[in-house]
Amino acid sequence: MSSPTLLTRDVPPRTVFALEQSGVHPLLARLFAARGVTLPAELDDGFGQLLPPADLRGAAEAARLLADAIEQRLRLCIVADYDCDGATACAVALRGLAMLGAAPGTLSYVVPDRQVHGYGLTPTIVDLARAQRPDVLVTVDNGIASHAGVAHARALGLRVLVTDHHLPALVDGAVVLPDADVIVNPNQPGCGFASKSLAGVGVMFYTLLALRAELRARGRFDAATQPRLDALLDLVALGTVADVVRLDANNRRLVAQGLKRIRAGRMQPGVSALFQAAGRCCESASAFDFGFALGPRINAAGRLADMTLGIECLATDDPQRAMQLALQLDAINRERREVEAGMCEQAEILLEELSARVADGSGAPPALVLFDPAFHEGVVGIVAGRMKDRLHRPTFVFALGSDGLLKGSGRSIAGFHLRDALDLVSKRHPGLLKKFGGHAMAAGCTLAECDVATFDAALQGVAREWLQPAALKRQLATDGPLPLHYFNAETVARLDSQVWGQGFEAPVFCDEVDVVQQRLVGEKHLKLQLRHHGVLRDAIWFSHVEPLPSRVRLAYRLCLDEFQGQQRLQMVVEGAG
Repeated sequence: MSSPTLLTRDVPPRTVFALEQSGVHPLLARLFAARGVTLPAELDDGFGQLLPPADLRGAAEAARLLADAIEQRLRLCIVADYDCDGATACAVALRGLAMLGAAPGTLSYVVPDRQVHGYGLTPTIVDLARAQRPDVLVTVDNGIASHAGVAHARALGLRVLVTDHHLPALVDGAVVLPDADVIVNPNQPGCGFASKSLAGVGVMFYTLLALRAELRARGRFDAATQPRLDALLDLVALGTVADVVRLDANNRRLVAQGLKRIRAGRMQPGVSALFQAAGRCCESASAFDFGFALGPRINAAGRLADMTLGIECLATDDPQRAMQLALQLDAINRERREVEAGMCEQAEILLEELSARVADGSGAPPALVLFDPAFHEGVVGIVAGRMKDRLHRPTFVFALGSDGLLKGSGRSIAGFHLRDALDLVSKRHPGLLKKFGGHAMAAGCTLAECDVATFDAALQGVAREWLQPAALKRQLATDGPLPLHYFNAETVARLDSQVWGQGFEAPVFCDEVDVVQQRLVGEKHLKLQLRHHGVLRDAIWFSHVEPLPSRVRLAYRLCLDEFQGQQRLQMVVEGAG
């Protein structure tokens, strides 16, 4: 991995003072201010502080459609996506609609097989859903670009509600929406919802909030007897973190509410089972657990097997069944790690060959495109992320799909909007991309194997135009030195109790240290003993093997290392500079 440039976040002193005066702990006040928090109200994670569903375009119309369907006992089929966001959104839809009165036998779902059906509400998936004899299709975490699938469903007489958070398709620079009955998406034109970073599961949850309000207005129940939809927030929190959306104030509230429920032992049987299968503790649950323990286990089903396993695990009320499914997901995740390791090894070889061919001697082009016939379609996104981190370049990794076309997944760096880059490539090379879509930092596309070189050259061309040399150097934002009196377990607990994630990164501190001892453990991790302001500290740098000089500036996270029942403070190194 390329060595980052260590930067120190700016900390507005007046904001820190104002937060401290409102009762925020001094260390947290400094960290929050450095992440853009300006008012104490932004830190209120109460359920009542969530943005109102009335602000979300299409939510009221969706509520009327669903309320009518429930009253008429129409059949509703949820069309899910094959990642953790899609699985949690599907479980939220199934559970929430049942809570709000959908009759037994009227709810079903379908989820595409990544390698057979591809992404989204395609005509094939519509035909698959017809086996459930639905009257209404409800997409979750997909559908905003499913023009053909929506048209096919409407032609068959089905009503279609699209709930999604992805960016709509562009045609000649103009947004084009599918002809659904209703669309709920914070990123559609004309939507004034303040949080554009809702995950797919968040959009579905907000749709249910609007439905509850509609049913309340129709006299189905009152505020005292209405179903408690906050019971679904463990699922909303999991999907939000796992989808790596920006944790703005509203998303942080959703995640905080979900974590509070889990820590109090109030969660779906499947969530509890996944914590057990991952060897994590519910009582001290954190966003880290969602992103690095539970999320990958659910995602593994969509990558290597069938996301039905993940959805069933989250939707079942039977703890024993949930545990069986969680253990299956854990086994699949171990297999995913093995596949990923082999693909990363081959990708490293491709990178070495690529770097050797770069004419200017810089070591890597401004964008990376990697393909090997042995790559697995379900793991290309993970490998793209690994290679992006390795060289700090926008990266696409392709695998051969069952239809003979290459399926690519991309991950990007700051300053390079990946979906917009694909849009520009498609305009410059009409017909090159069979399909594409995504976000600023992650996107996917489909092309013919014979067109890889053309795509590679086109993507590099856009990267050269958009990215200055400085943007190709990895930077790591730190929170500066951690005062010595905060080096204790209490600080770790205080930090771990907060919600950190994408766009609201966990604290990384930075200090000058003396390296007293260093040795490799497990052949790929650097174990360190450091002298920090005269005090010996334990530290570890994961996936790093190069020795450090005797005096060095390190960026690190503070954590507790547990070994043989004993806890000790440890610095987890993130970079050196």
